[in-house]
Amino acid sequence: MTNKVRVRFAPSPTGGLHLGGVRTVLFNYLFAKKHGGDFILRIEDTDQTRFVPGAEEYILNCLKWCGLNPDEGTEAGGEYGPYRQSERKDIYKKFADQLVSEGKAYYAFDTPEELEEKRAEIPNFQYGHAFRHQLRNSLTLSKDEVHRLLDEGTPYVIRINMPSDETISFTDLIRGFVSFDTMLVDDKVLLKADGMPTYHLAVVVDDFLMKITHAFRGEEWLPSAPVHLMLWKFLGWEDAMPQWAHLPLILKPDGNGKLSKRDGARLGFPVYAMNWADPSNGEVTPGFREMGFLPEAFINLLAMLGWNDGTDQEIFSIDELIEKFSLERVNHSGAKFDFEKAKWFNAEWIKKVKAEHLRDEVARVLSTNNIEVADSGKLLQIIDLVKDRCTLLTDFVSQAGYFFQGPASYDLDAVKPKWNDQKEGFFFEFITELEKLEAFEAVELEALFKKLVADKGLKIGDVMLPLRIMLVGGKFGPAVFDIASLVGKEETVSRIQKALVAFK
Repeated sequence: MTNKVRVRFAPSPTGGLHLGGVRTVLFNYLFAKKHGGDFILRIEDTDQTRFVPGAEEYILNCLKWCGLNPDEGTEAGGEYGPYRQSERKDIYKKFADQLVSEGKAYYAFDTPEELEEKRAEIPNFQYGHAFRHQLRNSLTLSKDEVHRLLDEGTPYVIRINMPSDETISFTDLIRGFVSFDTMLVDDKVLLKADGMPTYHLAVVVDDFLMKITHAFRGEEWLPSAPVHLMLWKFLGWEDAMPQWAHLPLILKPDGNGKLSKRDGARLGFPVYAMNWADPSNGEVTPGFREMGFLPEAFINLLAMLGWNDGTDQEIFSIDELIEKFSLERVNHSGAKFDFEKAKWFNAEWIKKVKAEHLRDEVARVLSTNNIEVADSGKLLQIIDLVKDRCTLLTDFVSQAGYFFQGPASYDLDAVKPKWNDQKEGFFFEFITELEKLEAFEAVELEALFKKLVADKGLKIGDVMLPLRIMLVGGKFGPAVFDIASLVGKEETVSRIQKALVAFK
């Protein structure tokens, strides 16, 4: 077996990519990069009944957005392909037949109707050592009968022949020593009637042939481990078996069970990396990207769901995560998802990154809301001015949109009660003085404004709030003279004039 670390993410193309799936990708990726290894993407599309058009492309796009790009896979290629299981069908059949010939698996000819009858007849029925000898399979039928059924093309599946009296164990990289009693495990299907393998056979064969050294998956897969362990043993590959790490679940905010798509819909937050549109009905499930998350923040918050570096540090770049990641620091117990904390990560990253990094995405968000940006240099100044006020990228619509469009309405309740002829006269004179200015910079504007306030015997607070509302429509935004300087002389004068009409 190769000494080089090789890990894989093997999603099924059945729909949106849950944040738990992205965290599995992330931990695979961090481990591989920390150890100078390779990260492989393998598409597990053997269940054709659940295949959803567009889902594979969606998964690839999610990984690209997150910056977790595979070293090998359906797009990147590599020497261990094909990386799509539906293209590897003949490979699995060969190993399934080998197991049958060695008595480690068997043909089962039972029809779905016969199995339903058994389930109705026997509570908690399992197709395994307790009942396999009462069913139609190559363990109970004569060799001649089996050959006849095969020759006639009778539908069959191939099931693993689980021993009934063994204890099988392995050492999990997170949970430590784990053991199973094979008597409690049923004879899982390895090859289906359509000739496609089940997950159980495919994952073992592919991990062996692709020389996977470490396998990370959610703890919900732990009950499948004895079947996989037995397959590694039956196929004679025990020495090549990857080291396994079963990751803790991401839990609902109240800690009561695994976080699901329904929880997100119920509580108003995304659980998918990106928007997923169901091709069967057009229903869109929202994603973190479209809600306004930066990929850096998304990756950062996922890393902290079940892992920490042992310090109080919470903000990590991908390079820092690679440097500091270790399986020893992965928690055994599930991690509660906290959307408010997730938004905090995003706000911190918006503050952290340079305006240039945000420019294209902010321009896209503004454009989506019918706010067109003609001057990208001006946009950079505006981003620097307001980004500390934004939690999500979508907040730039309210925090930056007024730089490009005058207010459609005003917070009149904040102005009218104290509005009078003296203040109105002040602003008419302020307009006159503004039009005389050559340099329309924040410092000059502030100096002019304060001198006029003093000359008129007013208090600065009496007219500062009305000016802000004239420019932006409400009691928000950065320093008011910074706003005016970026809006420009002509637009500032125009906005004051329009507001004076509305304030009457």
